[in-house]
Amino acid sequence: MYRFLLKPRWILSHLFVLVAVGTMINLGFWQLNRLDERKAANAVVTNAMKQQPQPLATVLPEGTATTTEQVKAADYQPVYVTGTYRADEQVLVTNRTNNGSPGYWVVTPLVLADGTAVAINRGWVPYSYLEEGPWDDFAPPPGTVTVQGLVRQSQVRETNGLVSSPKDSDVGTLRVLARLDVGRLAQQTSERMIPGYISLRVQDPVQNDLPVPVPLPELSQGTHLGYALQWFAFSLSTIIVYPLLLRRYAKRKQMDGDDAEILDGEPASPESDFPVSS
Repeated sequence: MYRFLLKPRWILSHLFVLVAVGTMINLGFWQLNRLDERKAANAVVTNAMKQQPQPLATVLPEGTATTTEQVKAADYQPVYVTGTYRADEQVLVTNRTNNGSPGYWVVTPLVLADGTAVAINRGWVPYSYLEEGPWDDFAPPPGTVTVQGLVRQSQVRETNGLVSSPKDSDVGTLRVLARLDVGRLAQQTSERMIPGYISLRVQDPVQNDLPVPVPLPELSQGTHLGYALQWFAFSLSTIIVYPLLLRRYAKRKQMDGDDAEILDGEPASPESDFPVSS
C-alpha cells in the first residue's frame, strides 16, 4: 500500500518536507534569539537612562581622545554640558521622521570651555524647511546654554552586500548629511569634536517650538515572539498534515487499483456453475 513512497520522486518530496520543517524550526529559534538580544539591549538602555545626569566630562573624561568603544559603553547615559552653539556650522540630517511625518534632524556643534565641541542633535523639523534655508525658525539660542540629553554613538553607513544606504561626499562643506556621522561633521568644523553626540532632552535657556526633541527609543520586545510561534506552528502543521496527505493518497491509489481489477477481470458465466446435459 505504501510501497510507492520509496520511488525517487517521493523520496525527493520527503527530503523537501524535511528541509522545510528544519528551516522553519531554525527560523523560530532565530526569532527567539533576536528576542533575547532585544531584551538585553532594552535592559542596557533602561539601566542607563535610570541614572542621574552627570557632567559630560565625567562620563567621557578623555574628551576628543575618547574612543568609539568608550562612547558605545556610555550609550544612552544622561549627561549635561555647557557651551556655546556654532550656528554657522549647523547641519541637517535627512530622512528622519516624527510621528510618521518626514523631515530632518537639526545638529549643531556646541563649543565647550576647553575649546572642544560636541554635536547636539537638537531635534526634528519638517521637510517644509528647505535645505538651503532660511533656518531662522529653529536657530539655536545665542550665548551660553546648558544642554541635558543622552550620549549617543555616531551613526555609520549600513550595507548588507545588496543594498547600501546613501553615502555622503568625502569632500566639501555639506549642509545636509545622510546620517548623523560625527566623523564627517568634524571634517567641516573648526573645533576638535568628541566622537559621539548628545540627543537633546531639555535646554536652558529653552529653545523654540522647533526643533522637536527626538523621542526616547521604543523599548518594546517587537514581533519576534509572534514570528517564532508562527514558524513553530508552521513546522508542526507540516509534520501533521504531510503524513495525512500521504495516507490519503495511498488509500486513493489502492481504491483506484481495486476498481481497475474489477473493470479488467472477466465475470464468470452463469452456466458454468451447472453441469451440461448430454
